[in-house]
Amino acid sequence: MHPYDHADAAFSAYEHPPRRNRRPVAVAVGALLALLLVPLIADHFARSRVESRTAEAFQEGMQTPSAPEVRVRGFPVLTQLMSGTLRHVDITAHDIPASDAGGPLPVTELSLSLAELRKSDDDTEALARSAEATALLSYPDVSDALGLEISRGTRPDQVRASIPLPTGDAVTVTATVSVLSGNRIAFKDFQVTGGPLPEVGRAALGQVFERPIRLRNIPQGLRLRSVTTTESGLVAQLTGESVTFRSGDSSRSGGAAQSNSPYSKGI
Repeated sequence: MHPYDHADAAFSAYEHPPRRNRRPVAVAVGALLALLLVPLIADHFARSRVESRTAEAFQEGMQTPSAPEVRVRGFPVLTQLMSGTLRHVDITAHDIPASDAGGPLPVTELSLSLAELRKSDDDTEALARSAEATALLSYPDVSDALGLEISRGTRPDQVRASIPLPTGDAVTVTATVSVLSGNRIAFKDFQVTGGPLPEVGRAALGQVFERPIRLRNIPQGLRLRSVTTTESGLVAQLTGESVTFRSGDSSRSGGAAQSNSPYSKGI
């Protein structure tokens, strides 16, 4: 063979190396991806399911017109479910009705941050080790509760009321909002800031503001810590430990336990 023939053969072998079977590599990569994706998909499904069922239970227990927004935090969720405790759960509910027709005012929006949420041993309620909450009470609802047209005052702790008079004039009064024990909102330092008001009218308005409003339609265990005024309404900050969610009216502060809790559908 001519020397150049050997060189051509060597060059041809270098230019076209023998093909290797890549199928085992592809199978291994696919198996690895499956091992990674299947747990993620299963955990995503578990998260969606427990969020949906918790929202359903909360809506039924608090009697809201729509299901709240629920977010279960932390990964993986499956291990939390197996342990029976969800580490962190955020719930935002809207339009929680008053617990009775003639008493407490509705809660326009309630945002809850729950730590270590679990079911009771008998599945009749859900318990959070601790909770922080923000409740918005709209001015129209506060106005209905007091019988006066309430709006924001000039300070973060002040409300203003405008009272029309039969003469066509209007009287403007202010009061300071503060917290009383028993989850009550007090209206103090009542003052007339504009317009003529007879002494009889002043005494009548003073009696209206002397009556505090109690928050009953909130989960049991929450305690009112502060209240401020915003453009939308009164904003109440609440905290608590061993916060309890029960079915029906008993899920609200001051209610009695019932045995058919929908929270058994949740975690």
